[in-house]
Amino acid sequence: MMITRVRSAVSSIIGGIMASGSSAQEIHPNPPPRFPYSRPDFLALSPDEVECSADHISRPILILKEMKLPWATGYAEVINAGKSTLNEDQACCEVVELRKRPADPSSPSYTPTRRRSSLPSADVLESIDSTEVKELNFHHWALFDGHGGSGAAVFAAKFLHLHIEEQLQEVLEILQNPTLQPPTCLGEENPVHHLHPSAGCSQRGLSRAASLRGAAGAPGSPNTMAPRFFMEKKIKQESLVVGAIENAFKEMDAHIARERMVYSISGGCTALVVVYLLGKLYVANAGDSRALIIRGGEILPMSSSFTPDSERQRLQFLAHLQPSLLGNDFTHLEFPRRVTKKEVGKRMLYRDFSMNGWAYKTVQEEDLKFPLIFGEGKKARVLATIGITRGLGNHDLKVHDSDIAIKPFLSCSPEVKIYNLSQYEHSADDVMILATDGLWDVLSNQEVAEAVSGFLGNCDPDDQHRYTMAAQDLVMKARGVLRDRGWRIAGDRLGSGDDISVFIIPLMHGNSQQPQPS
Repeated sequence: MMITRVRSAVSSIIGGIMASGSSAQEIHPNPPPRFPYSRPDFLALSPDEVECSADHISRPILILKEMKLPWATGYAEVINAGKSTLNEDQACCEVVELRKRPADPSSPSYTPTRRRSSLPSADVLESIDSTEVKELNFHHWALFDGHGGSGAAVFAAKFLHLHIEEQLQEVLEILQNPTLQPPTCLGEENPVHHLHPSAGCSQRGLSRAASLRGAAGAPGSPNTMAPRFFMEKKIKQESLVVGAIENAFKEMDAHIARERMVYSISGGCTALVVVYLLGKLYVANAGDSRALIIRGGEILPMSSSFTPDSERQRLQFLAHLQPSLLGNDFTHLEFPRRVTKKEVGKRMLYRDFSMNGWAYKTVQEEDLKFPLIFGEGKKARVLATIGITRGLGNHDLKVHDSDIAIKPFLSCSPEVKIYNLSQYEHSADDVMILATDGLWDVLSNQEVAEAVSGFLGNCDPDDQHRYTMAAQDLVMKARGVLRDRGWRIAGDRLGSGDDISVFIIPLMHGNSQQPQPS
């Protein structure tokens, strides 16, 4: 396999945009798109193939042309049935090397990061200069489900891993020393780890009586040093990785906000990201895509969906604190249905941000406003506009025919869950599945697990293409077959008319990836 090395764009892209942002505060009337529409780079499609992939009638399923993703990861995707002109899903898969370098990218000794789009083969590894110092790297898989256009999803697919890289660079030296507890202040040694063993005991041995007698070193004695209370939280190294990912999402969202001043970056997108680093998988989700692990026949959900229903209380609390965000058209209270004028003065069921249950209140005129959250399940909408509550972009989204902005209610913060690969021995059939909501709209976790396990069970365990074939089979099961009554799946149920993207990541390859801080 060839290693495609791409120069680090963190400084030139992120730094350059910050510089240009100061001179371009007004949005151009007809800005050009930041990137042209495309499918994931690793699919290596020609322009003609990209055009053919957008056929809403035949809906061809796209798969990898050859096995070249890390860990023999499988991938498949299909366009929607006419919901939007283009496939608004995007995907990214990278292996990123983290290297020590000056914080200032303009420094003469600045060393660009090396990035791989696939794992190197043994012969390629031997060809790499033996004088190179082995450094830390992380694997990155990501799915972005766009809405209102493909611009934000394309943009995030190209840059989110760079923001993760930039954040991890700040804590690289700590991560390279697995035994080091993160210091409270960078650049300072943590005194807790450098106390003489007996010193800690003697300090603890100071009794209240000794303190009252004014013992040397005790509070109140002439030789007293400033008291030190070791009540600091013990922070695990994995928490630094979680924090780096969380900050990267925030920086990614701000990056989109800056660039939209100069370029057209349409819509917004959800983001589901998996980072493998030092023996652990970090699953970060902002939106309604989903990740789950199948291990020994057991199903382990690795993400939660963020929807108007699941985040009702957060949204209502925000509206309660800042009612101006609702304009004069919406109420933060929830009722079982729209309140009518004839019900003013009656007692009606309701709930607000402080309630999981329901209670009765006397209906007032202001309760006739449209509810902040209306509908339920997949039909629930925030401000009658959008069905997701976390993701990237959507900076210019407003309620139809009004100046009420949606963005204040949308969070770019992901929920991050951790799976320790090193704690288990995984078989060839143990996998992690990542998929956009087009899959989960029609198939349950159980159905997906049974489909993948059944397919892999009939494949040669040594066949590295099996995971892509399993992803293709899964997409086919969710898309279904076109019949007189539309796309139908097993049981004559309605198939998915949405874009569908699926990664299947074999976990057994993680067992062979030794944590490599050097």
